[in-house]
Amino acid sequence: MWRNISTRRPGQVGHFLPWLCILLCCSSLRGQASPPCPDSCHCAWDTSTVLCSDAGLQEIPEGIPPDTVSLHLERNNIRSIPESAFVDLVHLQDLDLSHNRIDTLSSGALRHLGPELRLLDLSHNQLRQASREELGSTRAKTRLYHNPWHCDCTLQELMETLNLEAETVNGIVCESSVRALGESSRWEEHGWLGEHAGQPLVKLLHSGVNFCSLQRKTTDVAMLVTMFVWFFMVIVYVVYYVRQNQAEARRHLEYLKSLPSPRKTPTETDTLSTGF
Repeated sequence: MWRNISTRRPGQVGHFLPWLCILLCCSSLRGQASPPCPDSCHCAWDTSTVLCSDAGLQEIPEGIPPDTVSLHLERNNIRSIPESAFVDLVHLQDLDLSHNRIDTLSSGALRHLGPELRLLDLSHNQLRQASREELGSTRAKTRLYHNPWHCDCTLQELMETLNLEAETVNGIVCESSVRALGESSRWEEHGWLGEHAGQPLVKLLHSGVNFCSLQRKTTDVAMLVTMFVWFFMVIVYVVYYVRQNQAEARRHLEYLKSLPSPRKTPTETDTLSTGF
């Protein structure tokens, strides 16, 4: 083989050089077209899918390709989602964050997800509270079941704006709820979970329970009580101030009365009249 190559004429060898250059260029372009895959993940370039399932991740990995369409982060140990986690993933359609330990969503953490998002799975996590500011204005089908939700007005307003998956909506259960009128607003206190604990949120809302109305009533009562306390304190201070001034005035008057009367000093007129 080496003998045949060495005996070829220069013109024959030069005939293969353009093809060799084209092959090298194609290999170089292929390497540039495929960005590196994040550590502990597997990337399927043909479907723009990034698989990071069961990878023992503690946080959202960095370096996720911007053209990712499907991102799987389920069954990890992720606890929070920072605001910039998905800022570059404008083409994302499926985002699976289920079976993690997520208990915190940064404000606007999911607002960067584009309108192409079709599925958002946050089930089987540790979320107690969430708001529209944290989830953004996504219209994707959303899964929120199997989280220890605290049912209040904020969660109620969020449920009314999300496109919840119908098959899983009954799995959104109140582990605790806002207290009734006159009760303390600190729902963690003394292990008190509220009268709606253990009930599906959607069924409560359909039965006429309105957490926003309950919260407003509780807030109004708290404001009235606060105003009454301040008014009472002002009255007590005024009474105390008046009494103190009266005592000071009485002591001053008594002091003036105790002073000796001034003697009458003879005037020049009295002296002249005495001489005559």
